[in-house]
Amino acid sequence: MHEFVISLEDLKEKSGVSALDMAKALQDEGIHPPTIYFPLIVHEALMVEPTETESKETLDAAADAFLALYDRATKEPDNLRAAPLSTVIGRPDDVKAARQPLVSHRC
Repeated sequence: MHEFVISLEDLKEKSGVSALDMAKALQDEGIHPPTIYFPLIVHEALMVEPTETESKETLDAAADAFLALYDRATKEPDNLRAAPLSTVIGRPDDVKAARQPLVSHRC
């Protein structure tokens, strides 16, 4: 019992920021994005599954990042809808990536 689910349904209704936007914004904070839209019975779900070995300090820092992003989403929603901003490739087109995957890598 190490995972928990956050619903961002209210945030999406208020600001237009989705669970997908929040997951991508977490990458800018150095946090691996959580599972999104699961379980299906929770609207705008983020399922966070920290490992059992994470320290209290790491978990507190992650909670602070979630709260800061939530606050920023209410004040600057366009910023989160453009995330991630600091990664190498930026925000990929998820639909195109699913329909036309690149399955090879050039060295």
